[in-house]
Amino acid sequence: MTKPMSLAEFDRLPPAHSVEAVVGLSAAIDAVAERARATHRFLRYGWFAAALAAYGGSARTLTVTREGQAVATLPIVAAGPSLLKLVAVPGCYWPMRSFPVAEDAGVEAGEVLLDALGREARALRLGPVYDDDPALALLRAAAASRGWRAMPRDVAPSFLLDMAAKDEEGPFPRLSTLKKNRFHEKHLGAHGALDWSFVSGSDWNEGAFDALAAVEEASWIAERTDGRDAKFTRTGHGAFWRAAAADPVLAEMMWAAVLRVEGRPAAFSFDMNVGDLKYAIANSYVPDYAKNSPGKLLYYRNLVRAREDGIHRVDWGAGDSGYKRVIGAEPGPMIRDWLFVRPGLASAVARFVEQRWTVSGQRQVDGERPV
Repeated sequence: MTKPMSLAEFDRLPPAHSVEAVVGLSAAIDAVAERARATHRFLRYGWFAAALAAYGGSARTLTVTREGQAVATLPIVAAGPSLLKLVAVPGCYWPMRSFPVAEDAGVEAGEVLLDALGREARALRLGPVYDDDPALALLRAAAASRGWRAMPRDVAPSFLLDMAAKDEEGPFPRLSTLKKNRFHEKHLGAHGALDWSFVSGSDWNEGAFDALAAVEEASWIAERTDGRDAKFTRTGHGAFWRAAAADPVLAEMMWAAVLRVEGRPAAFSFDMNVGDLKYAIANSYVPDYAKNSPGKLLYYRNLVRAREDGIHRVDWGAGDSGYKRVIGAEPGPMIRDWLFVRPGLASAVARFVEQRWTVSGQRQVDGERPV
């Protein structure tokens, strides 16, 4: 006769998890995003919808629930040749490409998620993401227990500015920096009246985005590249950010500091403010004014405003580290791309391409300099 379970043994059982796959984006995405780590609450329905609108693709969403409450939502789109059955997380490269996971989600949620994913695809591409990304941690732990192969490739180191720590070291910005900025600002004013403004929330409209695009079109980006990596132009990623701003919650997170000289957009810094963290997404300037460092002048004003608004940290992501170190940023977590390959034949084949994948990552991305 089977011995009945005691109450204590019943309490030790892991909570029941289930997974549902739906065509399109699930309404549960926002519910999970609201319970995710504060730094990842921009991973909303509107974020993924903007990616589909801008970059194409047909999504499916895997939603993991624990005792009736959604704890992870993984949107996926087909990537690469259909024969490979590779899927990827849609989204934007900046600040990362991840998916929402509730802060209290355990490894069991990741295991159920991978089990379901294995029925949908042979491999998942996740990234670029930071080494401390919650979704990455969940998948890595689940991959280890479920026999999936996890294959990283380096993209670049990130750079972080801890403004609270800088304040403890003394006035920030330093008095010498403020003096130098006043000198440049005075000479920049010789070109015309200076206007410093900020854009967020309901301020986002076509005119606001067009101003940022105008700076990019006059900048080194248009001169030295094909323009595909510009953030706000019609030929770059402008469609994504315009679509993302349709979500009022995302629009409030989206933030731009803009400098105009005699009415002409001359420099901008574009960020996302998520909790007490500011993701620095892009900055650019018109070379006509480079001698007087319009980008740096603008960004120091932006940092002062950020501190007033309760921002404690600035994440500058990857790219040119020179000006970031001058301002006070220090190396943060590594940014990587990941492939998760299901067990069996797919994993065995992946062994032969793992080395090529590993060394194919970029060491440097982005090059904007707030000169």
